[in-house]
Amino acid sequence: MESVPYLGNTLTRWRVGSSTFLAMPERGARLMNWHVTHADGSVRDVVYWPELQSIDAFHKVRGGNPILFPFAARSFDRGEIYRWRAADGMSRPMPMHGIARQGRFKTTHLHERGFTAVLQPDEEAKAIYPFAYEFTVAYRFSPLALSCEFILSNHDTQPIPWSAGHHFYFTLPWTEGHQRKDYAIRIPAGKTFRQDATGQLISGPKLQPEELISQPELIDTLHSALRQSEVVFGPVGAPGEVRIRLGSKQVPRPEHTIVTWTSDDLAPYYCVEPWMGPPNAAEHKVGLFWVAPGQSQSFVVEISVV
Repeated sequence: MESVPYLGNTLTRWRVGSSTFLAMPERGARLMNWHVTHADGSVRDVVYWPELQSIDAFHKVRGGNPILFPFAARSFDRGEIYRWRAADGMSRPMPMHGIARQGRFKTTHLHERGFTAVLQPDEEAKAIYPFAYEFTVAYRFSPLALSCEFILSNHDTQPIPWSAGHHFYFTLPWTEGHQRKDYAIRIPAGKTFRQDATGQLISGPKLQPEELISQPELIDTLHSALRQSEVVFGPVGAPGEVRIRLGSKQVPRPEHTIVTWTSDDLAPYYCVEPWMGPPNAAEHKVGLFWVAPGQSQSFVVEISVV
């Protein structure tokens, strides 16, 4: 583990076996890059990070793993975007992907295999999500894997709602000369959804359990009712797959959701995003979880390279 100067700031680098992880815990608890060095000296990027000239808009960078908390993607209140209605009946703003990715975190544990960081909500964040709580992000790094645990602890006198998620930008293609059509993804989903213009869930496309990543219907699709906890993608008929595991049980909760997305056909990344539930959970209640006063809940995701 070492500190590295970066555009006038400092990031932390971990070398664990053949893997190298780069993160800036105080800025959104953001994992920036994960790459693997092979025995022949070649390097494979697993989690993509672009070249930057400045980190002025760090939270908007398309790369790494932005933390989506307390709610993922677009929230709505009675058709009005970027709003949400709490149990007290009051409509409040809710930015795209919530308050954590642009938030400041305090690093509470920095060690040779990862870090733990706690969100430090500013006055704006407190007005948006007006509860007494502690939101913790804990990363653990392994030679060819990582785990990330979200923990929401309720210090309030009322239940607290949440439906958080990850926005992993995976490098793809990762082999020179390959295209997206050379990669496939296996998602054992029982249902697919999309979000309409008012924030409601509508039926998604009919997809096969395994699809080429070049399949355009995958983009902006919500995959839920997962029959098993692992989602796998990688080159067709070749090693090097990425596996995403939701939780420790063989079958995750039915509300848990995988989102597949990319910005355009030429982007050097493809996002496979494990979420607690679909977007706008505070309104339609699908995938909305409540933490009772004095209690804590967690959401754990593991990523590995095979």
